[in-house]
Amino acid sequence: MRRLLLLLALFSAAAPAAAQRADRATPGWVRVRLETADGPIVLALDQRHAPLTTANFLRYVDDGRFDGVSFYRTARSKKLPGTGFIQSGIRTDARRFLDMIPHESTKKTGIRHLDMTISMARKGPPGSANGNFFITVGPAAYMDWSPRDPGYAAFGRVVAGQKTVKRILAEPTGQQMNGTLMLRPVVVTRSIRLDGTPKPTGRPRPWLLEHRRDG
Repeated sequence: MRRLLLLLALFSAAAPAAAQRADRATPGWVRVRLETADGPIVLALDQRHAPLTTANFLRYVDDGRFDGVSFYRTARSKKLPGTGFIQSGIRTDARRFLDMIPHESTKKTGIRHLDMTISMARKGPPGSANGNFFITVGPAAYMDWSPRDPGYAAFGRVVAGQKTVKRILAEPTGQQMNGTLMLRPVVVTRSIRLDGTPKPTGRPRPWLLEHRRDG
């Protein structure tokens, strides 16, 4: 009986990821395509179980706040080669910043940090995430909620472009950020919502004005 319950638990954790398709919409999910210099990555965001985190990410997408940012960090596991995570987003660019959002923990959402999970990065305590995110390569249960750690807010999966993610993970790094800062950041040329109607915030986008002056 214990083995059966364990198998059911594993199946329920993996089922949401398996149900997603890159080529069509799925109720309760929103697809986003990140066009990068190394190839496209298609995400499926779990709007039903992580509504606040998904809505936050879509605001950045719909405003074009991710256009021109980079994947700048790749953290590879020393114990399990080929695994780790890659990180992207606005970094500390205040021009692109939107409000911080409440923390939707894995305990609340049930979205685990499995292979090819997208999750929110943060420097401070839970509730300090805004426009930086990461994608796991391989399972990363240590990022889930536990009684000792609030963990990170997972909110979707990579449904296409897994090879692109792995290529970025393999990029060389330097000494900064504990040896995880990429020597050649991979630019996100454009982020596009594939499902639903874009809802721009209408807030100022001063980095666009600077680009026009430079041009």
